[in-house]
Amino acid sequence: MPKPYDLPSLGDLACFEAAARNLSFKMAAAEMNVTPAAVSHRIKALEEELGQPLFNRHYRGVELTEAGALLFVSLQRGFEGISESVARIRSRHDRSGVSIAATTAMSGLWLTPRLAAFWKAHPGVAISQMIEDYSRARGVDLSIHYGDPALEDDETRVLFRDRILALGTEQFAESYGIRDISDLLDVPLIHTQSGVNAWTEWPEWFSTLGRTAPQGPGFFLNNYLISLKAAEDHVGAVLGWEGLLGGYLDSGRLVQLVPEAMESPHPFYLRIHGRASANARLFADWLAEQETPL
Repeated sequence: MPKPYDLPSLGDLACFEAAARNLSFKMAAAEMNVTPAAVSHRIKALEEELGQPLFNRHYRGVELTEAGALLFVSLQRGFEGISESVARIRSRHDRSGVSIAATTAMSGLWLTPRLAAFWKAHPGVAISQMIEDYSRARGVDLSIHYGDPALEDDETRVLFRDRILALGTEQFAESYGIRDISDLLDVPLIHTQSGVNAWTEWPEWFSTLGRTAPQGPGFFLNNYLISLKAAEDHVGAVLGWEGLLGGYLDSGRLVQLVPEAMESPHPFYLRIHGRASANARLFADWLAEQETPL
């Protein structure tokens, strides 16, 4: 009997999604409670089935190939729908757990690294995350957004407001001779355009700092983590929120290209949906008390 869906092993796809989201086999292994060798084996099997590599392996880490990026975005869309359905089903009978929606970037860079500390303080509260890169999540207790919280009908908590920096690699800066902000006007720039969060973009950044609109070539992506990866690959400069990207800056994966920085026009904030349980409000209050750097 033919299969209704032309799909590889779902276990292989889940391993790939975790590795692609973290850009690390080791972090994916920890997330899935398996060994890095097991993650590597599953991804290799997936690559063999698809007939092409999904990652470029380097001594200091991995990066997505073009095929890998395409598969990653597709999986995100599918997992988003599955996650929403699961959250709705769980909410019908389990009000002790908490469901929270966030973009891939906010989840990977800010929310997930803080969960261990919350569980240490509140071991009885289960947290379910939903990735919402393309549409606003429904059926959840909480959601994280970038924008004006005053526009929300529900109760909100401001998480943090950040500085926005121009980031790139040292190699990129050297190749284009970037020394001051004027040098950025004609270099390749990476633009992130997402349907959920209206990310602050390059024209606004330059205008706020008293410069004209950039004239260089642009690369347009709809996923912020992929934008960061493109910047790491020396494709162009990318805008980065200082508090979110402390790990990138500390490791030297990306550097601040010019001294000028823009104060973020919007905060990252938490929306408390009307269906939020007591545990959800407990988690919301705890998140609002966290400092930006981890």
